[in-house]
Amino acid sequence: MSLKEEDRRIIVSLELEKAEKTFAETNILRQAELWSNLANRLYYSLFHAMTAMLVHDHHEVGTHKGAANRFHMYYVKTGLFTVEEGAFYSQMQALREESDYNCSYNVTENDVVVRIEPTRQLIEKIKQYIAAKQ
Repeated sequence: MSLKEEDRRIIVSLELEKAEKTFAETNILRQAELWSNLANRLYYSLFHAMTAMLVHDHHEVGTHKGAANRFHMYYVKTGLFTVEEGAFYSQMQALREESDYNCSYNVTENDVVVRIEPTRQLIEKIKQYIAAKQ
């Protein structure tokens, strides 16, 4: 990605802000018991944080699948993030796709409530990673 460093910093900042705002929406969706929407927002909060990290490190983001592949290639395989964190991101992506595109699939409270805290923790780890490299 050919960006000026100032533009890169702005994009990273905006993506992290979007991740935080999107994650904040999960409280409202949980209270309203909108489980499919909650799955969507959890995934997208991670995706925006992941995008920030990829842009920060001069990697292309591309598609959702491309972002996941790059996360595994550049961060999980190198030991910067754990295999479990890589698997969690992939699970969140699959859950979001299933809930968004499969009309016969119903996301339950149990599917998503247990994923709220791990999502928050992974976003925090990404933010710490970015902050440590600035």
